[in-house]
Amino acid sequence: MKNYFAIVLLLLTTLGYAQSSLSGLLKKYNSEAIPYITVEELKQSKNEVILLDTRERNEYNVSHLKNAVYAGYDHFNLDSVKKHIPNKNNPIVVYCSLGVRSEKIGIKLKDAGYTNVKNLYGGIFEWKNQNNTVYSTKGKQTENVHAYSKTWSKWLLKGEKIIN
Repeated sequence: MKNYFAIVLLLLTTLGYAQSSLSGLLKKYNSEAIPYITVEELKQSKNEVILLDTRERNEYNVSHLKNAVYAGYDHFNLDSVKKHIPNKNNPIVVYCSLGVRSEKIGIKLKDAGYTNVKNLYGGIFEWKNQNNTVYSTKGKQTENVHAYSKTWSKWLLKGEKIIN
């Protein structure tokens, strides 16, 4: 009986840790079917990649990475992406708030034959948390970042959290 309680305690502790770190959160929700690219790696190759913002339009309108193309999540349209990115070998980086929704869109791209898709580790939240610039739909720098929801907003440590 003592061993049973010890095992339960260990499991609860592990689950608590998994949800209190970004890596734990991403491991919980993602399969890593789409390889990650870090913020630093993206900054080094930013001019060579196509950025796809896989959040919803209202999130994108608040702020996005410079030159990112809106792709959406609930209303993702593969045909629209094919028109915008006809070369399936182009390097593409998908991102969302943290990297969960973007992995799902990345898988759709991979299934459609795109060969060079990566998922931004930690999404726009990690981008902003590392003091990088985000832009409004008017192309102006902004401190505003759509925080998706009150629950998920805890992962955004810098910038102005917008929830609507």
